[in-house]
Amino acid sequence: MSSVLDKKEKNTVEFTMTVAAETFRDAMDKSFRKNVKNITLPGFRKGKAPRKLIEKTYGEAVFYDDAIDIVFPAEYEAAIKELALEPVDMPRLDVKEIGTDKDLVMTVSVTVKPEFELGEYKGIKLEEIVHTVSDADVDRELAQKQERNSRLVTVEDRAVKEGDIANINFEGFVDDVAFPGGKGENYDLTIGSGQFIPGFEEQIVGKAIGEEFDVNVSFPEEYHAEELKGKPAVFKVKVNGIQYKEMPELDDEFAKDVSEFDTLAELKADILAKLTEQAEKTAKQERENAAIDKLVEDTEIDVPDCMITNRVESMIRENNMRMAQQGISFEQYLSYMGSSVDQFKEMMRPNAEKQVKANLILEAIVKKEAFEITDEMVDDKIKEMAEMYHMEADKLKENITDNDKENIKADMQMEKAVALIVDNVKWSKAKAAKSTTKTAAKTAKAADEEAKAEKPAAKKTTTKSTAAKSTAAKSTAKTTTAKSTAKSTTAKSTTKSTTAKSTAAKKPAAKKAEPAAKKSEKKEKAEVEA
Repeated sequence: MSSVLDKKEKNTVEFTMTVAAETFRDAMDKSFRKNVKNITLPGFRKGKAPRKLIEKTYGEAVFYDDAIDIVFPAEYEAAIKELALEPVDMPRLDVKEIGTDKDLVMTVSVTVKPEFELGEYKGIKLEEIVHTVSDADVDRELAQKQERNSRLVTVEDRAVKEGDIANINFEGFVDDVAFPGGKGENYDLTIGSGQFIPGFEEQIVGKAIGEEFDVNVSFPEEYHAEELKGKPAVFKVKVNGIQYKEMPELDDEFAKDVSEFDTLAELKADILAKLTEQAEKTAKQERENAAIDKLVEDTEIDVPDCMITNRVESMIRENNMRMAQQGISFEQYLSYMGSSVDQFKEMMRPNAEKQVKANLILEAIVKKEAFEITDEMVDDKIKEMAEMYHMEADKLKENITDNDKENIKADMQMEKAVALIVDNVKWSKAKAAKSTTKTAAKTAKAADEEAKAEKPAAKKTTTKSTAAKSTAAKSTAKTTTAKSTAKSTTAKSTTKSTTAKSTAAKKPAAKKAEPAAKKSEKKEKAEVEA
């Protein structure tokens, strides 16, 4: 086999590929054996006709297509390797010369990765990105814990108030005609949550249990249902029942009930530590994204349309997998979005193009820097992956092929490229002052000592969970995905966000003078939170 590069225009390459007559003759023999069983000639049983008679009857070309299909893949792979090409799309071929005892000569046209000039990637100038944690952030997280551990209290002696949960029946009408999706029974509506269209919830306030009334509203002009946009509507509503959330006191007993800690001060310190860890990870990810975005912005690349289209299709597959995990089909997702398939694809193209450019730039940096990834480093990465999937490293290794290992190496090289870029960024001071916190100056130990000085707390004898102590220090390992033969066009290092979620183990603690139902509900919610 021999290949000769004929011409190259932009991102399209054309070359002549010659397959030796002997190789093509073998392919013709295979084509005959494959097809003869389906050929019938007068005087012969099906599949028993001689090859020469078949070729005389139908022409030698009857076996050409399958013979080309048989010989082309391996010959094409050898040709692109010989010519050092990186195809990103399916090849198109034109047969110039063919015959049983002739060389097979074909002209092949294929789109390849674009060539571009890699600019300076060390010393990019960017504004510093910092996330800090304030007292308000800690209080907000604590309030959410308080909310999750609240209990519902049934009301019978008053009307609905702001913040109540009203159980209602309702049916909506536009021009005296009920509309689809406008009816519900025994629906729990939190008053003030903004779940329903503007003006609806406010008209529930002041209504008593059993009361039936009309709610008059107008649908917003930007409402998702075209036939209801801006239309006035009347809802027939009945209040079935009223409840409100009773919040637990934020004290040491609360901390014992919902966490592994003995005091509220310890719990606050733990929340601070976890929020600070997450803030640092978020800032790190944003710094990486900002650096890559700057390189993409400053680098001119004529990206082939097929690369963008392939990336869009890949993004849709990834989106479908995420939706499937939530029990939502792609069709349902499009319906919620109010979009068609074509509109959705068009919406994704700008981001897809940016990802393709980012990946091309990172690949160029990897090639220039020649990052070394050893087998030991790959083994360490596999161990990280095993931890993430809660598997034994050896068992995971058994399922990883040599090709998978090469893909892992490639991903690790990309990560090194991102780290190199970010480590060499020249960060300037942020223009806007970031929020500060007094709480940040306190360590868990200092907070504990302060709490003990104010009020001695009886130490619990239950052994604290080792797993709970260590979860805050764990980071989520990035998943390595296999690349296609044309290589993935996703800048994985820049688009994946690793979010470490920490949980706290529970310690049973009886709360004094608390109703049994309340204790049980709190414990169940605390376990769900963990």
